[in-house]
Formats: sequence, structure tokens, C-alpha cells
Amino acid sequence: MKPLWTSSAIAAAVDGQASAEFEVSGVAFDSREIGPGDLFFALKGEQSDGHLYVDSIYEAGGAGAVVSQPVDGPHILVSDTTKALNQLATASRTRTEAKIIGVTGSVGKTGTKEALFAALNRASMGKSHRSVKSYNNHVGVPLSLSRMPAECQYGIFEMGMNHAGELAQLTRLVRPDVAIITAIAPAHIGHFSGVEAIADAKAEIFQGLTHEGTAIIPFDSEHYERLRKAALRCTKKVVTFGFGEQADVRAVDVVPAPAGGSLVTARFRDDGQGDRSLCFTVAEPGKHWVSNALAILAAVRAVGGDLAAAGLALAELNGLDGRGKRHKIELKDGGHALLIDESYNANPVSMKATLGQLASEPCNGDKIVLLGAMGELGDKAQVYHEALADDIITSGARTIVLVGDEMAYTSARLAELASEKLDYTPEITHVAGASEALTEVAGKIGDEDTLLIKGSNYLGLAKVVSALVSGEY
Repeated sequence: MKPLWTSSAIAAAVDGQASAEFEVSGVAFDSREIGPGDLFFALKGEQSDGHLYVDSIYEAGGAGAVVSQPVDGPHILVSDTTKALNQLATASRTRTEAKIIGVTGSVGKTGTKEALFAALNRASMGKSHRSVKSYNNHVGVPLSLSRMPAECQYGIFEMGMNHAGELAQLTRLVRPDVAIITAIAPAHIGHFSGVEAIADAKAEIFQGLTHEGTAIIPFDSEHYERLRKAALRCTKKVVTFGFGEQADVRAVDVVPAPAGGSLVTARFRDDGQGDRSLCFTVAEPGKHWVSNALAILAAVRAVGGDLAAAGLALAELNGLDGRGKRHKIELKDGGHALLIDESYNANPVSMKATLGQLASEPCNGDKIVLLGAMGELGDKAQVYHEALADDIITSGARTIVLVGDEMAYTSARLAELASEKLDYTPEITHVAGASEALTEVAGKIGDEDTLLIKGSNYLGLAKVVSALVSGEY
């Protein structure tokens, strides 16, 4: 196999000095992820120094390291390893002829990135590349670029932010041919003056577009005009997706699919070749996933990809860990229950969408929700957590476990709404952390129940999911 990088190419890219000739097949900055043939970047952080782990990466079969001090073993010596990582990312972007797609948004960016990869990888016969996990920050993005094979046809990169100016830096590194904004929501609003400021920060992704690049924006967003104006400052090509009649890629019909998910008919506005339609299935349930699928098809069309192959890929999606993956769990007292894992993150929009989907979820038993507090909402935390109570009532959940300090607002409002709107009394429990939540919910799940787990990642609700799925609780 052709190496990902040679030591001479790395040294030239990062202005470094190679101690020996070697080839690498992968790149990592976490010593625990190093495998045979990998290149290790010994990054220095506020609390750690990668140079302390260089010996272990050679023991794991690492082919070489990028370091700022000499070490025993093949290496590239540079003055600043973080700068070197960005330089290698830049070299990777420069050498490729692949079509590059950048994805951002307040919600849905990781799922959209993964589904877009599946859509393009199917047609390109494995010659597509994407950022793994949620490597979407100032370290994860250059790492993902550095990992991109020179011969791939498509590269898909997720970009995130929680402060203004961060996306501007990332997108200029990625230089996407197509830039997608999935949706705007009050995620990280504690760091911004309002949702409009979040829209402006997300729109920074367009600043890195290549010449004649394409901006893809949500037509149904209340911030549509703001996003459109920002996009037009950077490109003449703006494509919209959504449910409104004037959207360029529009869902004209959506019905439940027999096996779950949605059966969608999408229409593509005339691009010089006439209007066309595509009927396809989205395996993931919920209107938000239909919206994601429309953005994906818009991107596939923009890079000249195979729309039919993309439609087939969307029908075969499996939920991601922490982002909608479904587990059939065995109960200790016998029977089974459905666990919907949304434990990775939460904000007001994603909470509303997920609880709305739960409302329409077929269930022979009871519906249970284990919901964690939503982080980084600043002085609006009380308002958003109180508003969450309405969505919980609508979901039909009879057993409700709430986790985290801010959920005290939700619990109090729920008690008020339940007495006003329900003819039954839901069981509401409020606990401090994940361990107490596991104890509470484990004793409440019955045969054929459906359990939704969702909350901000800092609460560690993924541990609850893991325990229930493995039966180790």
C-alpha cells in the first residue's frame, strides 16, 4: 500500500529535520490511539506533554514522532509541534484533488458528516475520507486533514465552535468546496449575546470556501436571510434545503417508512438540466433527520456525486453512539426494552426534536425519559429548562428521571403542568449525577418499555447507557 506520508514529505511540510527515513500509515496525537505504522504528534497542552509518552508509542509500533526535543527513535524535530500539525494539515489540503465538504451547525453536524461520508463512499468505492468521532476543533480538524490519503476523491470535515472567530480559522485550513450549515440553535448561547450571534459565528464557515464554492443553508431557519447574506459575501453559489416551497432541495412528501424512519420524495430545483425528483428512505426517524438528508443530497449534487447511491446509503444508516443509536436491552427480571441513546449532547432544539420523535414512537409498554441538564446556556438556563417541561409532557413519558442542577427548574415546572394537562400523575425524580440516575432508572424499566437517554456530555450519561446495554448494573 502507498504510505500516507514519508518522513521526507513530513519534514518538508513542517519545516522539520528528520532523524531517519520512515513511512507512516496514520496520524494521531493521543498515544493511546497509536498503532503499527502511525505518526505521533507530541503536543504540549496546559495539563499534559506528549513527549512524556513517546517511548510508549514506539512500543506500540509507531513509525515515528513529531517532537520539539530529540528522542530515541525515528522522529521529525520541529520548534513547535502544534504549529507542525497545522502545517501538515495544510500540506494535505494542498496536495489533494478531492472535493472537500465542510459541515457545521448547532445540531446534526456529526450525524450529517457520517451520513454524507456513507453516501459518497458508496459511489467512490472507498475513496472517501472524513473526520472521525467529533474531531471538530482546533486540534481535531488539522489531525483529520493530516489523515486524508492523497488519492481520495472526497473529504468531509466537521467543524465546531463555541466562540466567535473559531470557525473562521478552521474553515481557512479546510478550504471547503462545499460548506453546509445544518441548523442554528441556542447551543453554547452562554458564550454569545443571542442566537443571531451564533448564526453569524456559524456563517464564518463560508469564509474558507474555494473559488466558485457552494454554500448550503437551511431554508426554513428563522435566520435564513442572515445566513444567505453572509454566504453571498463569500460565494455566488448558495443552495437551500428544507420543506418550504422555495427551497432548492425540498421535501415534497414525507411519510413513515414501513420498517421505521421516513419515506421521502425530494425535488431538486432546475440547475440547467431541468427539475428532478428522488424518492428515498431515511433509516433514522424524525423530521430533523429528513432535514439532514436534504442537506446531504444538496452537497452530493454540488460535488457531482451519485444521488441514487446517496439515497441507498441513507436507507442503510445506523444510529451513532450517543446520537440516536438504538439498543434492545435484556432486563434482569426478564423481557426486553428499547433504549434510545442520545447521551452525547443536548440543547433546546435537539431536546425538542428528540422528545417530539419519542411522542410518535410505537411502544407496547411505558415511555421513560432520563434527561440531563443542557450546558452553556448562560443566564437563559432557567428559561430553557422550564420550557423543556412542555416537550416532556408532549412526549408521553410516564416515568421521568432528571439529572443535574438546572433540571430543578424542569422538575418544578413539570409538576405544575402535570396537574394541569394530564389525567395521570407521572413519576418525576431529580438526581444530581449519572450514578444516581442509573440506580433510579434501572429499577423502573419494564418489559417492552422505551427509554430515551439524552443530556449534555459533561454529565456522563453515556456510562448509564453502557451499563444498561451490558447488563452490568
